[in-house]
Amino acid sequence: MPRTTLEIPWSRLEGSLATELGAGTVSRRPLDLHALAHDASHYLLTPELLVRPTSTDQVAAVMAACDRVGAPITFRSGGTSLSGQAITDAVLVDTRRHFTDVQVLDGGARVLVQPGVTVRAVNARLAPYHRKLGPDPASEGACTLGGVIANNSSGMHCGTELNTYATLESMTFVLPSGTVIDSGAPDAEAELAAREPELVAGLLALRRRVLADPASVATIERLFSMKNTMGYGINALLDFERPLDMLVHLMVGSEGTLGFVASAVLATVPVHPEVATGLLVFDTIGEATGSVPALAGTDVATAELLDAASLRVAQQDPRCPPQIAALGVDEHAALLVEWQGGTGDELDAALAAAAPTLDMLPLTAPARLTRDTGQRAGLWKVRKGLFSAVAGARPAGTNALLEDVVVGVDVLGETCVALTELFAAHDYQDSVIFGHARDGNVHFMLNERFDDPASMRRYEAFTEDMVDLVLGRGGSLKAEHGTGRIMAPFVRRQYGDELYAVMWELKRLVDPRGLLNPAAVLSDEPTSYLQDLKPSPRVEEEVDRCVECGYCEPVCPSKDLTLTPRQRIVVRRDIQTAREAGDHALADSLERDYDYDGNQTCAVDGMCQSACPVLIDTGDLTRRLRRESAGRVVDAAWAGAARAWGTVGPLGGLALSTAKLLPSGLPVAATRVVRAVAGTDTVPLYDGRLPGGGTRRQELDPDSPAAVLFSTCIGEMFGTEPGGHTGDLGSGAAGALVDLCVRADVPLRTPEGLGGLCCGTPWKSKGMSTGYAVMATRVVRALRRATEGGRLPVVVEASSCVEGLVVMLAERAPELRVVDAVDFVRETVLPRLTVRRSDRTLVVHPTCSSERAGSTEALVALARAVSSDVVVPVSWGCCAFAGDRGLLHPELTASATAAEAAEVAGIVARVTPPRAETASPRTAENRTDEPGFVSSNRTCEIGMTRATGQPYRHVLELLAEASRA
Repeated sequence: MPRTTLEIPWSRLEGSLATELGAGTVSRRPLDLHALAHDASHYLLTPELLVRPTSTDQVAAVMAACDRVGAPITFRSGGTSLSGQAITDAVLVDTRRHFTDVQVLDGGARVLVQPGVTVRAVNARLAPYHRKLGPDPASEGACTLGGVIANNSSGMHCGTELNTYATLESMTFVLPSGTVIDSGAPDAEAELAAREPELVAGLLALRRRVLADPASVATIERLFSMKNTMGYGINALLDFERPLDMLVHLMVGSEGTLGFVASAVLATVPVHPEVATGLLVFDTIGEATGSVPALAGTDVATAELLDAASLRVAQQDPRCPPQIAALGVDEHAALLVEWQGGTGDELDAALAAAAPTLDMLPLTAPARLTRDTGQRAGLWKVRKGLFSAVAGARPAGTNALLEDVVVGVDVLGETCVALTELFAAHDYQDSVIFGHARDGNVHFMLNERFDDPASMRRYEAFTEDMVDLVLGRGGSLKAEHGTGRIMAPFVRRQYGDELYAVMWELKRLVDPRGLLNPAAVLSDEPTSYLQDLKPSPRVEEEVDRCVECGYCEPVCPSKDLTLTPRQRIVVRRDIQTAREAGDHALADSLERDYDYDGNQTCAVDGMCQSACPVLIDTGDLTRRLRRESAGRVVDAAWAGAARAWGTVGPLGGLALSTAKLLPSGLPVAATRVVRAVAGTDTVPLYDGRLPGGGTRRQELDPDSPAAVLFSTCIGEMFGTEPGGHTGDLGSGAAGALVDLCVRADVPLRTPEGLGGLCCGTPWKSKGMSTGYAVMATRVVRALRRATEGGRLPVVVEASSCVEGLVVMLAERAPELRVVDAVDFVRETVLPRLTVRRSDRTLVVHPTCSSERAGSTEALVALARAVSSDVVVPVSWGCCAFAGDRGLLHPELTASATAAEAAEVAGIVARVTPPRAETASPRTAENRTDEPGFVSSNRTCEIGMTRATGQPYRHVLELLAEASRA
């Protein structure tokens, strides 16, 4: 197979593709290449060219152009693959950004997906139909359907019965020749035969060849009776007679080496509403794995293995469930088991049938199963984040290598024991074993140094022994992670010479020039798996434990504009690597472009931490870099602003109110001029869609307060939307909260000097530590006095400010309790109110802060108190307004909200009644038959108003309207 050569005319290829595909689709900028070079595997190659096509036809054009110049091409989507199948030193085609369509078909029985959408996103769209995808990989929040199909991924529940191969109905694919086939079209078979006659004839010949060899048939039937993603899915040559069906199913698991899957239609499976989950603990891994055959006979839906090292790592997470945290782990192992039922009676019957088996197992403690949704979610969160959590705990300077093998369930126990003996024989300490024990499929992880020749020799020797061990027990070296580069040299040993030759013939038949993802799946180089290994430099303490798993990427608001958290980290690593190698030109280029892509457009919203198994908040890195780049003068200026916040804070609101009195073009033009001189990351851009300024914060001092109101300065700076809440006790969300509390007889007190207080987020987000310390000292003093030493809770009406205040007080005043107003009103105020509930549709935008704090449930509950028809868009995400980020970089908010805005537009079109041409304009009084839009944070409401053109308001404002006497 060809490797990249210097003879390929990269500049000419770049130019021709840019002309054909359009602006923004092709890049050779070093930062783009290095950001996409890294995936979750321990391999690394830097592409020469990055292409982001926007359609199937554009992909075909890219493939044709690469074919003309002999340039290898690799497809990449989520970048969560672990075996090195998504890297290249040639042309990398990113299919995540523009291939995200999902179409639910036949009432949820089927679903059409594109390769850039995640499993979780598809399942969210299927949820109203009580259906889901069959494949359920642990990385479902980050892995995309492109990888799921390309690797024939399975997961924790689906086994071989419900994996991609089994649930695939049709696909649209692109062959290396440029041929595009929709296998679901009535004439697809005829079109394939007409356009690719040699391919059709070759597939039929391969089928005859395999069927004529009983040994080949027996090998295929044995290996594919279990999970098996080693080599090509040549079981398709036995399972199907028509060439089109064969080719479609050969594409599954082919890792982009046979073509590009542009879309697929998959059959879905039912979601069982009744579930019981439990953790079965055993004294040893041998006892745990030895119990799997008995459990498999009880119709257990899943049995996930966690060895002692896995349990110990899980215990280090502060979010660890009590069932695991309380264990005294020695050599113990556990099985995470689950039974499911369509009804409560069905589940009861399943558990009753399983009870005798559970009673006879050699458990350390009696089995305890839970049906509680929260407890079950906690257990599964540990399991799904296990690889990254274990890898994150690895020694500095080492790489985490995750292997994926499968054997018969009857020999699983002895295989796991033998694996632990191999770890010891090769001196691999702290290695872990976990995985899908019900299917005989386990993962094990090693920590290895790639910069030490002795360690590399050890790794090579271990691999040879491991291959002998698994194949000697009739197993497969890859169950669900794909062959990739890591196992490509061992395909021949697993299948034998004849079937290995069949696979090569298939590859040459479909991809004659060998340009699609060379070195993946098949390799004649015995040690190719030891090449192109990823270095692991220590760079910054905030992010050094990152394992590049990519779990953070789907929740990042800048993912479709600049960089994701993982990409920010890997670019920093590559800067360090380039410096160490003496390539200062590359390092300088990366640093120069990182300022905007990595620093200025990071929303520091913390959502990456919520998705990260090792709890990295990339915002911590960004804040430090901002602080270091700002310098002492800027830091001193912000410290001065903190000292005079009572005067400085209201000036923003005054400026907005003044701008509203002027023709909108004047303030817009003025801010553009100043930004051109002072910088776009320094001066906000005025937008005519911004509201006027708010009103000063009211000070309250009742005799017997129930709580302390810390009304926010963003409510003072930004006024309400037209028709928003106004009253004698304040406007907007704060005024609505006070009015609600008055009606409910829940008195609120405000701290002394409220006008000069702030949660500190403006300083913290910019890394202005001096000003932050000034404000924190003042806030702590005022709140200790107002809360009577912590006796009263502190209530805040803006979710982002709740989070800011919690962070500020965590170490300085841990005795103070901060509560989001939506939680406070739901628990304390709402039961005392009489609310008029309507059937008006309410669209809810949760915020990143409410999600991180667990307050989204209360936000939605208040919306449901007001309306019987509440909708939370499945594509909601952080709006990236992020204080002033949305004013400094409106393109960030526009990108972050694009998907949600499109979904909201569809909701509006669906529920808004047609209006006569003579209908009066919309006002707060006459739009009760039209949808409303709510959130719990003023800047987020502004961001969503800008994105959708719809007036977002705080949910408390609508509750105040619905509870008026």
